Amino acid sequence: MAIGASFIGGSCGPAGVGDPCVPEEEYLTDFPGFNESEVNVESRSFQCVTRVCLVNHFRGRVSCPYGQSEETAQKCSTDANACRPGSPEHEISCRVPDRDGSELTDRVKIGIQPQYDNRKARDTVYCSCRCAGPDPNARYCECPSGFTCEDLMADLDIGRGQLAGSYCVIDGTSYDSTSSQGDDCSPTKGNCGYTVGSGSEKRGVNPPNPAIAADSI
Repeated sequence: MAIGASFIGGSCGPAGVGDPCVPEEEYLTDFPGFNESEVNVESRSFQCVTRVCLVNHFRGRVSCPYGQSEETAQKCSTDANACRPGSPEHEISCRVPDRDGSELTDRVKIGIQPQYDNRKARDTVYCSCRCAGPDPNARYCECPSGFTCEDLMADLDIGRGQLAGSYCVIDGTSYDSTSSQGDDCSPTKGNCGYTVGSGSEKRGVNPPNPAIAADSI
C-alpha cells in the first residue's frame, strides 16, 4: 500500500484519533479478513482526519463481527434468492460495508472468521497517527488522553510500503500473543454488539469506544 509524501513530511495532531474506520480491503468480496498476529496501517484512509486507519492485532472483518461459514458463503454468493434482507441466512452472512446484500456482487464469497470478544473492532481498528519513528526529520503527533504511543515497527511489513514507527493505541489494548484473546464473537450470544434479529442495518457497525470517544473529539 503506497504512502503519500504529504503524510510522511507532514504532522498530524490528535484530532480524529480513535474515530472508527473500515479498511478499504473490506470492500473486496474475496478479502478473507485480518489476522490477529499482524498489524496493518492504511496510510491514505479518507475516512480518517489523520489519514491513518490502524488495524492493531485484529481478527476478521470490521463489517462482519460474527463472520460466516464456508457453507453460508457458498450459498449466498451463488444463489441470488438466498440471503436476501429479511431472510434467516441474511443475519449470519457477510457483505461489503454499506451494502445490505440484496445484490450478489455485494456478498462476501468466502468464509470469514469471527472477531474475538476481547479484541473487537472498536478496540483495535480506528483512526490513529504516527507518534514516533526512525526518521529524525519527520514530524510526529502527540497521542491524546486515553492513548499510548506504542512501537509497532516490528509488526509492520515494510516491504509492502507500510510506514514503520510507533502509533497511538488505546490504553490497555496492547497485544500479547501468549494470552487468550477471548471467545469468538457469537450471533447467538450477541457478545460483539448486536444479536441476530436486531436489524441487519446495524450488523457490523464499529462504534467508537466510549472510554476514549470524548477525548478523541
